[in-house]
Amino acid sequence: MINVTKSFMPPYEEYEAYIKKIWESGYLTNQGPCVQELEKKLKNFLNVPYFHYVNNGTIALQLAIHALDIKEGEIITTPFSFAATTTSILWEHCTPVFVDIDPKTLEIDPSKIEDKITDKTKAIMAVHVFGYPCDVKKIKEIADKHNIKVIYDAAHAFGTEYEGKSLLSYGDVSTCSFHATKVYHTIEGGACITNNQDVDKKLDLMKKFGFVGENYQEVGINAKSSEFHAAMGLANYPYIDQVIERRKKISELYDLLLEGQLDRPAEVENLKYNYAYYPVIFRNEEELLSVFDALHKEEIFPRRYFYPTLNELPYLATYEPCPVSEDVSRRIACLPLYPDLEDENVKEICKVIRKTIKR
Repeated sequence: MINVTKSFMPPYEEYEAYIKKIWESGYLTNQGPCVQELEKKLKNFLNVPYFHYVNNGTIALQLAIHALDIKEGEIITTPFSFAATTTSILWEHCTPVFVDIDPKTLEIDPSKIEDKITDKTKAIMAVHVFGYPCDVKKIKEIADKHNIKVIYDAAHAFGTEYEGKSLLSYGDVSTCSFHATKVYHTIEGGACITNNQDVDKKLDLMKKFGFVGENYQEVGINAKSSEFHAAMGLANYPYIDQVIERRKKISELYDLLLEGQLDRPAEVENLKYNYAYYPVIFRNEEELLSVFDALHKEEIFPRRYFYPTLNELPYLATYEPCPVSEDVSRRIACLPLYPDLEDENVKEICKVIRKTIKR
């Protein structure tokens, strides 16, 4: 069976060595030595001034909203993402306002943002979908003009660099996910990244209940991660470049074997990509479903990323039409991509797709 993804696992004995240290120290959580070491390594890897490792990517989004003092109001966001992007806004008692996506890049369309800004708008929460960058320059211009904050859901973007620096270094706060399905993982985990010292201090307080010792200073939450999760991150850390390189080679093989068969997101200049996903866009939903049926018969399981489009979620108070996102979400899927995937598997996947769509 070939699933859309498979978690990278470091050599067992290397993870075990970290677990032994945890056992000997008895230090299991509360910003232990493994967490501290991991934060330092990832901060240096990304070359960012402030980095906070937390227990998942959704909590990271919620912390970002709180740290920027957004307690109510509207947050402009994209409909083309995983549900956590929208639900984090709702969970924090804010209102998501959807701006449709660019049909070529699949990112939030900056040319449509200003039309949605009102006196209630507090922030833009954009998503670097599939690890490709939003138009960070245009979004910053708009945010500065209207004095609103920018949060980037960069769950897919760890290891991606744009114009010579980490994609996670843009915005007032960027968040990341280290879930087991990601390019780099800590089983469960996430991060908040900022360039602002005051925001950094708030994040540090809020992720630890909002207090230092017995001095309560901030409304906080328990967003700390355990030593065991950090240990997996430390064990995986030496293999980041190796994992991305293998994902790149698999993606290039897909490119070769599917050339001219399916649409792909537009290429971006000055980008060092992390090959987080391999999204393909079919002509229509019927074609997608027929390919899925053919692949499933061979026990190959791609996945529809992202369906349904978030502006169609049933628990929203109102429906905002986003025709581009609604159309793309019905026609797009991600093909299997992970370091252990064999070239022969890729060839078989492409053979089934070509046979089914018959270009």
